[in-house]
Parts: sequence; C-alpha cells; structure tokens
Amino acid sequence: MGSVGRTRVGKYELGRTLGEGTFAKVKFAKNFETGENVAIKILDKDKILRHKMIDQIKREISTMKLIQHPNVVRMYDVMASKTRIYIVLEFVNGGELFDKIARHGRLKEDEARKYFQQLINAVDYCHSRGVFHRDLKPENLLLDSSGVLKISDFGLSALPQQVHEDGKLYTTCGTPNYVAPEVVKDKGYDGAMADLWSCGVILFVLMAGYLPFEDSNLVSLYKKIFKADFSCPSWISASAKKLIQRILDPNPQTRITIPQVIENEWFKKGYQPPHFETPDVVLDDVDAIFDESGEGTNLVVERREERPVLMNAFDLISTAQGLNLGTLFEKQMGLVKRETRFTSKLPADEILSRIEAAAKPLGFDVKKQNYKLKLQGEKSGRKGHLAITTEVFEVTPSFHVVELRKSRGDTLEFHKFYKGISTGLKDIMWKSQE
Repeated sequence: MGSVGRTRVGKYELGRTLGEGTFAKVKFAKNFETGENVAIKILDKDKILRHKMIDQIKREISTMKLIQHPNVVRMYDVMASKTRIYIVLEFVNGGELFDKIARHGRLKEDEARKYFQQLINAVDYCHSRGVFHRDLKPENLLLDSSGVLKISDFGLSALPQQVHEDGKLYTTCGTPNYVAPEVVKDKGYDGAMADLWSCGVILFVLMAGYLPFEDSNLVSLYKKIFKADFSCPSWISASAKKLIQRILDPNPQTRITIPQVIENEWFKKGYQPPHFETPDVVLDDVDAIFDESGEGTNLVVERREERPVLMNAFDLISTAQGLNLGTLFEKQMGLVKRETRFTSKLPADEILSRIEAAAKPLGFDVKKQNYKLKLQGEKSGRKGHLAITTEVFEVTPSFHVVELRKSRGDTLEFHKFYKGISTGLKDIMWKSQE
C-alpha cells in the first residue's frame, strides 16, 4: 500500500471509506507495525456534542468493550484527538449476510440453521453480559472470509443502566420489518425477548428469501406484526416452521425463550457452541476520550501530501465481493446497489470535473473536498434526499478507480442516478477488451 495521499492515526494508515452516516464514517486501515487490516470508525466530537449524543457514543464504546465473542465484530482500540474519536474495529471482508440472500435467494435449510445457531449463540452471550442489540437485521450481520457470521453495529444497543426498575426498556428503535410488536407499542419491553423476535424474522428471511411482514403502508405493516400475520412457504420443513411460529409469537409472555430455542431439536442439529475466554473489562477509561480539557487527547494525526488515495492490487481485490474479480467493475445495471465503481484513464481532477458537470443537470448540489465529491439531491425520495459520495483512487498515475457510494436516501433512487450519470460519463469510463 503506498503512503502518498494517506493519513496516519497513531499506528494506523487510513485507506478508502467503507461506509458513511450522519455522525460517523468507517475507513479501511492498516496497522503499519503488524500489517493487520482493520476498520476505523471516525466520529466528529463537535457533531456528537451538538446533537447531545455523548451518552450514546459512550454506551456504544462500553458495549463493544464488554462484548468479546467470535460471532461479534471485535473492538481493538479507542483513540481520540481534540476533534475526532477513532474506534478501531475488526475488518470483516466477506460482505453482509443480506447480500448473500440478495445474490442467491433463499438459503438451504442446513446453511440457514448454521447461521441461525451462530446468531443465537452470540445474542445469548450479549444478553448474559446485560447488553441488548435492539436493531438486529441481515444488514447488521456480516460474514468474514471463512463465512463465519459477525454481528455489527451496536449503536442502538442498550446497557443495563437503561433498564428501568420494572426490568423493562422504554426506547423505541430498530427497523420496522424486524421490530417486535411490544417495542412498537412502546409500553416497556424485555430487551432479550425483543432481540429474539428479530432473530425469528431473520431466520424466516434466510429460509424463505423474503420478509414475513411487508407492507408499503406503515400502519398496515404494524397491524400484520401485532397479529403475527404471516405464513411459511411450503419448502420450509415442519419442525423449522414450528420453531419460527413459536419465536414470532406476538405475546412476549408466551413466546419461546433463547434457552428453549437452544434446546429445540431442529436448532440442535449439528450445533457446536464456540469455545472462547471472556476477559475482565474496565469501563472507567471511556470518559477520557471526551475530556474537554484536551488531556488524554494528544493523538498525532499525520496528513500526507494531497493526492488521491493509492489503491494497489490487494486493495483492488479486497473491493471485489468474495474475491470474485468478475464483480469488481460492475457492468450490468442490475448489480448497482449501495455502491458501484468504474475505471478511467483520465487524470483525477478531470474525472471529478466531469462528474460534477454531469451531476448538476440531474439536480445535484456538488461540494468538493480533496479527491472526493459530495452530491446532494434536490428531490426527496422515500427515504429523504439522496446523497452520494464520489471518491477517486489512484492505481497508477494514469489509471484510476472511481467509487460512487450512496450515503443517504433510497437505493432505487441511487440506481436511477447511476443510470443517468453513466450516460453522461460514457467517454471517460475505461472499457476493457472483452
């Protein structure tokens, strides 16, 4: 990996952006002492203070320190400068479990059971540490290069402090299709039972290839969830159907519990719980990263010469799903999802100018920052304004990879945008000899 155009944070060299949200972005990084690949979540302290999110971030960091399980994304380190917080995480490069379903449709029963066993084991472990996830869905389930499931994104998790005297949680959060009925009703709920409901929806999706509860109208969707109005497709075995029905019981009092799921005959087939050691954890040092006096926040952030981030052959291959080079530069429109990329032989500045010129007639406001463009749509889709981040990576001085990534809005709108903009950029896109 070249060092020009990189930023160093402590012993880590930052690379491409893997994902981006309102309060944080996640970047690929390499520990230059050990050569290990990691993901670094970068949070802006000012934004966190402005939106009164200190408690949530402290909770996320504390949670990740508490949880050290082979099926949960591991946190290695937390660092802070005066303006940023850097959370160093395990780099999981096998994609989302959701992508596997999107590519191949439903999974075979034995494969679905294997992932479900890993999911339940990890969730049970989290609950034993007093942590509830509250936003379990396939997008938060990643796969490593060996196909092992890893739960990510504890941003919405609840630590024991949030449990009221009656032993219940009172914060409604999560994704509508996966949320338990008692969470929607907002009358207090048991975090463990609510997580199990989400696991039941995930098991259904793995085996059916579609959601049990789906409706474009939110009120109608909630009505279906309240009544557990769903039916299993014919190809799901009778014993798996029975387990799904017992998990997706709208009454948390009569719903099956996780210990009962682990004893279920269908679940137990081929079950091998992982062996691991749980270390003692100290949470007192979490406050130090928000020390406004600046003490404990003297991390050196070293910026290199301003050029596009270098992308070598190994970076190129790691951007391809499952190391399949055929999907590296997506040609078919059907493959465009939350991000897509193309190659160009033009200089980086010229590529960005051409993208800017093509985006403006499509109704996008364009902001330039180094070798990135932030495109903000004027028209609002189902999920608000479409926002796109464009970044140019240098492979050689005369060959670049251009990545377009949806940072906000609807994936379908992003699909339409890419179709529109690629027409205007045809002459700058490099065409390989078939």
